[in-house]
Amino acid sequence: METHAGNIHIVENNKVKLKIILALALPAVIENFFQTLLGFVDTYFVSKIGLVEVSAVGVTNSIVAIYFALFMAIGVAANVRISNFLGAKQPEKARHIAQQSILLAILFGLITGMITLFFSEPLLKLMGIEENVLEAGEIYFKIVAIPSVFMSLMFVLSAVLRGAGDTGAPMKVSIFINIVHAILDYIFIFGFWLIPEMGIAGAATATVIARVIGSLALLYYIKRSTTLSFRKDYWKPDKQHLWELTTLGGPAAGERLVMRLGQIVYFGFVVTLGTNAFAAHQIAGNVEVFSYMIGYGFATAATILVGQRIGAGNIDEAKQYAKLSTWIAVGSMAILGLFLFILGSWAGSFFTDDQEVIKDIGTALKVSGVFQPFLAVLLVLTGAFQGANNTKFPMYLTAIGMWAVRTLLVYVLGIQLGWGLLGVWLAIGIDIAVRAVVLIVQFARGKWIAVKKDVESECHPQTTKETMSGCVNNY
Repeated sequence: METHAGNIHIVENNKVKLKIILALALPAVIENFFQTLLGFVDTYFVSKIGLVEVSAVGVTNSIVAIYFALFMAIGVAANVRISNFLGAKQPEKARHIAQQSILLAILFGLITGMITLFFSEPLLKLMGIEENVLEAGEIYFKIVAIPSVFMSLMFVLSAVLRGAGDTGAPMKVSIFINIVHAILDYIFIFGFWLIPEMGIAGAATATVIARVIGSLALLYYIKRSTTLSFRKDYWKPDKQHLWELTTLGGPAAGERLVMRLGQIVYFGFVVTLGTNAFAAHQIAGNVEVFSYMIGYGFATAATILVGQRIGAGNIDEAKQYAKLSTWIAVGSMAILGLFLFILGSWAGSFFTDDQEVIKDIGTALKVSGVFQPFLAVLLVLTGAFQGANNTKFPMYLTAIGMWAVRTLLVYVLGIQLGWGLLGVWLAIGIDIAVRAVVLIVQFARGKWIAVKKDVESECHPQTTKETMSGCVNNY
């Protein structure tokens, strides 16, 4: 009888946890969806100017992606530490580190802006672009990235709110500014009423205005938050917190940079397969990106909930939230994987009429569909590791997976064995599966937690002897 009652309690407890996970994950999924959808709109408008402009934007975004890696790393660190402190019932420390993360965002935004101002042309030339693309690229790059402080603020302010458990505000702001961005794109690119046609400069201007509006809106939400509202004395730079954010965020930045560098190398292998194969690869990637929205949404929930429970010293509950978030993501992405497997070629037909390219897109998305459950595990458990302050292990794992598995197998399967795009996407899938399995093993062994000393010293009073084992540094 007691066992039956215990099982009912566990089921009810899991239902409550499920509702909490969905409340945090769904706004993040919706936010990602709008960003991706309206990113397509942005690309569509630029494509109407010409192929030179499309290339210029694409090359510029490859460089800006490196800036993104730095800004996202600060955001990851802020998210984790704020959720840790709030879980440990230390709201003032959460507020303090939130403001310090904003200072760091401003600093890095100004530095990358200065780099763009003085080195935009050399950076673009490093990408090996042609002269006609260089001129358009420099115009776009300077307008978009000199004021990159707003780009940085967008990432970090959103992360600050998420760290406090508010995924709704970033979602609302993202939807609003992406709609504004699309409207301004049309007006500034093609001209409207008193506003002249500005071409690629108009596309860049629309992007910057949207980011300024987004930064102000996020600041508004933070200022009205009882948990995070600013204190004047917390704006003074604090070396300890700034160093803490840098060291925790550094591996997250490293992970993104390793991924980008690896992509550049294996993209070069894909290019050797021919123009049609590369086009199919890019289109398949654009379709597959929708699956990442679900994974990143549940990864966001896992980071917040694990971070809060780790901060409270409740390791068992942190592990339960990580497991449950992963299982929900696996189920959701397995269903999406089935759609990719069955409807991949049909989706490709929206982008091209070339039957060879459509066939290659279908092949790539069939492979992607099979590996979707592994991708769910990889994304969500990475979020859980980060929530547990362990940002180093995912970085090391990404470096090994990208260089020793993915890039090597793309060359062997795609080029040497002549399997073409099938080999390329099998290589990507195998890399994802290997990293997912390694994370599962580390998680099962309890080697996924690395609690900072200031949280460790104030573990929640309800911490038991068993959960106290999590209040150690496992780096």
